[in-house]
Amino acid sequence: MNFDDLSDIDAQNVVRCARTLLRRPLLRTDGPDGELMTLVYRHRAMLQDLFAGLLGYRLVVERRFARLYKSGPGRDDTRGVLGLSPRAYVYLALTLAVLTGTGRQTLLSRLVADIRAAATEAGIYAPDDIVERRALTAALRHLVSLGVMHETEGTVAQDTVPQEALITIDTDLLGQLVIGPVGEAESPEHLVQLAARPGPRGVEHAVRRKLVETPLVLYADLPDDQAEWLRRNQRKETALLEQFFGLYTECRVEGVLASDPEDFLTDLYFPGTSTVARIAMLALPDLIEHEDEDPPARHVVARQRIREVCEQLVEDYPNAWSKQFTDDLDRLTDEVTELLRRMGLAVPHEDGWSISAAAHRWIPMPDGDPERELPPAPEPVVEIPGWSLFDEENAS
Repeated sequence: MNFDDLSDIDAQNVVRCARTLLRRPLLRTDGPDGELMTLVYRHRAMLQDLFAGLLGYRLVVERRFARLYKSGPGRDDTRGVLGLSPRAYVYLALTLAVLTGTGRQTLLSRLVADIRAAATEAGIYAPDDIVERRALTAALRHLVSLGVMHETEGTVAQDTVPQEALITIDTDLLGQLVIGPVGEAESPEHLVQLAARPGPRGVEHAVRRKLVETPLVLYADLPDDQAEWLRRNQRKETALLEQFFGLYTECRVEGVLASDPEDFLTDLYFPGTSTVARIAMLALPDLIEHEDEDPPARHVVARQRIREVCEQLVEDYPNAWSKQFTDDLDRLTDEVTELLRRMGLAVPHEDGWSISAAAHRWIPMPDGDPERELPPAPEPVVEIPGWSLFDEENAS
């Protein structure tokens, strides 16, 4: 795979399209970044070869949309859609099942009734209360954002009292949505397993997908054959990811980090500006402190210790944080550990949380301790004696 037959401008456009498809696997002309569909269609052959060769992904390109079939995350729940709860995912699956037999238009009330009927048939308890309604609404709103559903009249957003709406379904996009081989799956667990299968090149595709799709790849989290392959091919992968996807890699003893200097290929920012992100970063020095000459690859920290560190930061800088978190330290602790988990820096442990030594990369380096810094003492003012005309005459 190379760009030898392309001009510099075309090569840059292919990289731009590849990055956009990684960020938006379902790209359509009437959606975000839709203006790139013309370029994607023009370079479809190169893009299809690029994704198939490097990642083992299938790319479908039509005039008005492009669908990149990524691998499923398996049992890794850190790559879900932000804002969709596990319950919302249940309703998303039920909605997709119902829409396959709905046609091109339906009323919202009919769609909701069919979804609840499908839940009953699947043995899923789905009461009609405010919590369930919000989860169902989140699933429907997600399908609207993907362009699979259009609100022709009214809206799918339901408040306390459900409102009627006319929904139009884009059946072409609906057919491109599911990546798992539903016909081959014998159970839901089997479908998850099939969707996460490695590409044709096995270990190579499996490791490269992790580098592209996750913030941090640790050798300790990889099977032995994948860890060995990555250690042997660090330099080659660094050049490859930079050339074709604009990613820069940092190779450490613990693993490899692939970062995007433009912050486009991520939906999770760390460090960040939110209360949770800032407290998580400031807490790291106390969570991975050690005195060993040969530090461990992971630091096991009790949840109570994490809570104490968060509480101390809240007390030290009471006006720096959002009250919705500082008023509930248990919630703040959970949010901090969840952010570290999604970043690949922490995993649950029987004694609390196991935090990777790779977190040293994000330890802040302050210019000084704001509590101990004092304003510089004013320099002494040297008073110059005054002079007068009479003094001058006397001096002469």
